[in-house]
Amino acid sequence: MNQNKLKAWISAFRLRTLPLSFSVILMGASIGYVRTDWDTNFSWSVFSLILITTLLLQVLSNLANDYGDAIKGADNEGRIGPERAVQSGIISRREMLSAIIVVSMLSLISGIWLLLEAFSFKFNAYFLIFFVLGLLSIAAAIKYTVGKKAYGYSGLGDLFVFIFFGLIGVIGTAYLLAGAFHWTMFLPAITMGCYSVAVLNLNNMRDRENDQKVGKNTLAVKLGHKKSKIYHYSIFLIAYLSFPLPFIIEGLSSGFSLLFLTFIPSALIHFFHLKKVFKIEEPQKFDPELKKVAISAFVFALLFFCTILYLS
Repeated sequence: MNQNKLKAWISAFRLRTLPLSFSVILMGASIGYVRTDWDTNFSWSVFSLILITTLLLQVLSNLANDYGDAIKGADNEGRIGPERAVQSGIISRREMLSAIIVVSMLSLISGIWLLLEAFSFKFNAYFLIFFVLGLLSIAAAIKYTVGKKAYGYSGLGDLFVFIFFGLIGVIGTAYLLAGAFHWTMFLPAITMGCYSVAVLNLNNMRDRENDQKVGKNTLAVKLGHKKSKIYHYSIFLIAYLSFPLPFIIEGLSSGFSLLFLTFIPSALIHFFHLKKVFKIEEPQKFDPELKKVAISAFVFALLFFCTILYLS
């Protein structure tokens, strides 16, 4: 493999999207700890397999996005973001399709191994539920832009990202590690889902004009420039309202002040980010903001994770 093709594959993996995926897992692990005895029940093998499976699913989504947008013509000379692998011609459509199949199989294998470890090789109803969720996650990663009814082309991308990279990501991780479920898990899951949707919305605002021309009807295309910004602010409002509620409701006052401090670095980043978004009129200026939101979510989740460990 020559150097140009290797760089193209690395670019296709879109490594800058991975911190956001890992932040979802860190938040799920933190919430799972609140519901279990960390010292006796926490499994590092399960935690590692969750990270690996999530990594594979994120890479699968990125590869499928590269392939699907190239097939449908959304990746063209009018697109503002980084040049995609198939669009560049360095990687053929056939090669990308083969990579999608391989990563799909690896995701399935990793996911099954994860469930076997998490459920101690016991095949019960919960095992079946998570297995189905795993299959749906693989399908969702591919169907975002691939196929005649790709949901990313009908404005449903935000909803699916919120569900799979928010609710299922956080709550699923918490349950697999803790073996328990509580309704308050939904609240931090909503927060992380909002961060994931915010990144997607920035991407869609950046590409809105070109997407509209090729028939990719994202929510940003449907809302338009100004309303997409209002939607963006609303996402962060929901994120900030959701997260503190479980701690307030359950009265975890002893560690609440420390947990609140984990919000401050990301909150500062988000303040300047939203101020920047308000002023943006040129679509290409949305691109640097994607990394800010992804990194800030990871910093927040990592600080929260470390604080939970400290408080234990």
